[in-house]
Amino acid sequence: MSIGGLNERKQLDAAEIGAIAHLYRGEVYRSTLWRTRLDTTTNWTVVTLGIALSVAFSSPAASPLPLILVGILIVFFLMLEARRYRYFNVWRARCRWMEVHFFAPMLHDGDLHMEDGWQRKLAEDYWTPRYHVSMWVALGRRIRRNYFWILLIQTSAYVGKLLVHPEPLTRFEQFTERASIGPVDGAYVLGFGVLYCATWGGISLISWRDDNRRASARRDHSSMG
Repeated sequence: MSIGGLNERKQLDAAEIGAIAHLYRGEVYRSTLWRTRLDTTTNWTVVTLGIALSVAFSSPAASPLPLILVGILIVFFLMLEARRYRYFNVWRARCRWMEVHFFAPMLHDGDLHMEDGWQRKLAEDYWTPRYHVSMWVALGRRIRRNYFWILLIQTSAYVGKLLVHPEPLTRFEQFTERASIGPVDGAYVLGFGVLYCATWGGISLISWRDDNRRASARRDHSSMG
């Protein structure tokens, strides 16, 4: 069919097929580029967490505060990575859409199934570009796939630091005493830590449930978003 038009046709000519092939190559390139940016952000997070671990465990007298402060950087990198993921997902979805509706039918039986109207949906996505996932979904996906382990290491290292330094824990009251930061009581610091972990865990769970809901409601299962 003529993209955006009302009259349908069953075949594309050689020039149109070639144009779509070049378009697909361009979208793959952009998808790869943004995927590399995602990896870069994760690397920054791992490096900063590694530095915080080195400082906090450099000596028994070293403060556990770097493990708390690095959480601010982790949040910043997570937000940045979720934003980049939303861009990446646009290019990935377009590539997947063309693979499912253009290349796969052509390779399977030579029939592009133009009557399905897939090209109209693709054209509309070019005319009015939009994110295919919300910020919350993007955050949840990045937590589930990468940041869960980073946050787990950060939390485990912080708790381990309080348990063993400057000497092994002998009574529970010492745990909250060691968690104190200046005038801030250790109970409040630990409570904030629990809220910190619960927040990211809740976002991850909400995102996971939303992904499952949208997947079950999707009729074509073609991953356009």
